[in-house]
Amino acid sequence: MLLLNPLLLGATCLVLAILYVYRCVASPLRSLPGPKTSLFSSWILKYHELHANRTRYIHGLHQRYGPVVRIAPNEVSFASLEGVKEIYGSGGSGYDKTEFYNLFTIYGRRTMFSTLNKEDHARRKRVLADRYANTNILKSGSLDGIRERSRRFVKRCSKSVGGTVDLFAFTIMLLTDEEIMKQVTFDDSLQNRLIQYYNPTLHGIIGSVLSLFAKPRETPLADDLVISATAKTSPEQFTLLSRMQDKNYDMAQIDMAAECLDHMAAGIDTTGDALCFLMWEISQPGSWHVQRRLRDELRKNPEANFDKLPYLDAVVSEGLRCFPAIPMSLPRYVPAGGRTIDGYFVPGGTIVSCQAYSAHRIDEAVFPQPETFNPDRWLQEAGELDRKRLFFAFASGGRGCIGKHLALAEMKILLRDVYSRFATLPDSSMAAGDMEMSDQLISSQPRGKKCLLRLVPVDGDETLEIVDMSEHAVRYD
Repeated sequence: MLLLNPLLLGATCLVLAILYVYRCVASPLRSLPGPKTSLFSSWILKYHELHANRTRYIHGLHQRYGPVVRIAPNEVSFASLEGVKEIYGSGGSGYDKTEFYNLFTIYGRRTMFSTLNKEDHARRKRVLADRYANTNILKSGSLDGIRERSRRFVKRCSKSVGGTVDLFAFTIMLLTDEEIMKQVTFDDSLQNRLIQYYNPTLHGIIGSVLSLFAKPRETPLADDLVISATAKTSPEQFTLLSRMQDKNYDMAQIDMAAECLDHMAAGIDTTGDALCFLMWEISQPGSWHVQRRLRDELRKNPEANFDKLPYLDAVVSEGLRCFPAIPMSLPRYVPAGGRTIDGYFVPGGTIVSCQAYSAHRIDEAVFPQPETFNPDRWLQEAGELDRKRLFFAFASGGRGCIGKHLALAEMKILLRDVYSRFATLPDSSMAAGDMEMSDQLISSQPRGKKCLLRLVPVDGDETLEIVDMSEHAVRYD
């Protein structure tokens, strides 16, 4: 009965509150820049995460406080070359991942992406890396598949002339079957998955009820595809599956299926979204000069390989700088004993991260006028090394994106095939907020889940100057 005494309960709560405040005030992170509220609570950060606004919220803090900012009592965000190098490159593979990546286990198995420690990741990477090497991507078997899907895309573009095309759904068809694409692309499980991450016990208790309001991620068509595919033998030699089926690696079918689904979903959630935002940007009136110059390069070099076109490469690089495929934070744990990162000591166990969206914007000495879409910056010799070192679209270090070369090949081939034939313009039905970035855990989507463009055929020697662009122009006030 003594425990139910209201005075005792009140006194206990007061003592616990005092101890909590003291621990926060005495934290080694108190000296780091950041809002005072972040020293005591992470609820503001969680609020923005649940509303698909984490990236822009953190970027706003970087704009206010600089390249190092405390965003929660035990979490720090960095937007500097020093932070990128230490967190993701030290020791070759950087710091270990946090339990955030538990959200990306598949069929109860860890994939290369969701492994937490460096040693397990290195073992899985040795199995898979060969298939994503640029030499393998450039083989005819790989390129023929990309070209075939690009031709399919262009064919659909041709049919849309005179009307509109939804680029958000369209570009992703480059990567996979249409129905599977719809299931993965239009996923709306952000809130459900975040609750699962922050409070797995609560999620286990109310999961069935929660699913009525916040849907879990479900991809039955994709599941069927990868499970049936991994059951087959003798796949093409250049494929990921052929590598995993090598008896030397002793991988169970369920692990192969999990890995295949992970890679397929990653391609849909990243490359397709990056293409969508990039093509929307160069369709704006302020970027029509980019289309003109890109088309000029493509037409003057019709036989050139997609990776031998400097301006195309610059357009893709600038697109990934402004609209990185994974704009959000990539959280890691500081190793035991703590580390000094960008001049600040951070104790072991602290969550630290960088996000490409901010890394590409905060240092204006490296990226002047960072909010301006300017492919020309990638053609300048001055500052070239710094730009490449701070480019974080594919992460960095030993755990950087293994699919980088595949993604670049897909983007460049599609852009070459489209802009050598069409001009693109925004459809007048699009509202200003439709193309705002919506964070989906680790990828991004247009907030309106659509990107409506009009395609204008440009044949022979015609250029955008002789297309009556004024009648297509749209104002976004």
